[in-house]
Amino acid sequence: MMDWTDRHCRGFHRLLSRRARLYTEMVTAEAILHGKRDRLLAFDACEHPVALQLGGADPAKLADAAAIGAAYGYDEINLNVGCPSDRVQGGHFGACLMAEPALVAAGVTAMRAAVGIPVTVKCRIGIDNQDSEADFERFVTTVAAAGCTVFIVHARKAWLQGLSPKENREIPPLDYQRVYRLKSAHPELTVVINGGIEDLAQAADHLRHVDGVMLGRAAYQTPWLLHDVDHQLFGDRATPVTRAEVLRRLMPYVARHIESGGRLGNVTRHILGLYHGEAGGKIFRRILSEAGTQPGAGPEVLQGAIERTEQARADAAQRALERRRVPAAEAEA
Repeated sequence: MMDWTDRHCRGFHRLLSRRARLYTEMVTAEAILHGKRDRLLAFDACEHPVALQLGGADPAKLADAAAIGAAYGYDEINLNVGCPSDRVQGGHFGACLMAEPALVAAGVTAMRAAVGIPVTVKCRIGIDNQDSEADFERFVTTVAAAGCTVFIVHARKAWLQGLSPKENREIPPLDYQRVYRLKSAHPELTVVINGGIEDLAQAADHLRHVDGVMLGRAAYQTPWLLHDVDHQLFGDRATPVTRAEVLRRLMPYVARHIESGGRLGNVTRHILGLYHGEAGGKIFRRILSEAGTQPGAGPEVLQGAIERTEQARADAAQRALERRRVPAAEAEA
């Protein structure tokens, strides 16, 4: 989810669910140690609970980066050993580290010694030809021995050579049963499943076997599904809310961001899927994609997008009502 789940995306998603745990895009330990920390790590208090996802392989650098993240107020440090991109492999982190469980364990040990918040690991079920049940078990037990009790598992292996990151999300077959078996074999661990989960019905089905579900692209591309998370998955009382109301609640955040020197498009690029598959969705996306990216675009553009989209939805509903009335009138005649 690199370049996707930045602080603006997370601020928007928090308006849809109070209970879901949000994760940052992966940030390398090197970037935190040597880069512009506020740009990389600053976040709005509304995002809690929120986890910082780190990439790296050097235990000492991971520990220092984790300590910095904890000082910024994150609720969890998550080590990503599941990303298969060439750039990530070139830096000797991500999924290639599944071949070195002892090194991952050393990183977990160092980070846990440096912070007082949970340190978790996100991984695959295997890589390349190291994809047997025994390989996966060896990785998990080695890392768990270092004190990691939470594993977020993308239920596909990764081919580190020959497949692009996109292909690695689609071509290797999903094996949810292997993740279920991990939980069954290790009830003491918290196991969260990830990969190919498209809606809350599927999430609920997985929760019969594991402790948690991580949504990635589905939550980003069709974010409205998040508005039912608190009710359907956490059992909170349902609170009726509309897409338009969510956007109105986002307006103060947008205004603050622009007043601090940001651009409207920094925020609105993350909300384009809010009306996915709905009447008015094309109008909403067009306004924000065109007017919302212009220099000087302000909250009034978002307000206009809300008004025009809601009018289009009302018009569509009226037309649907009229179509239903015509056959009834004919039947009476």
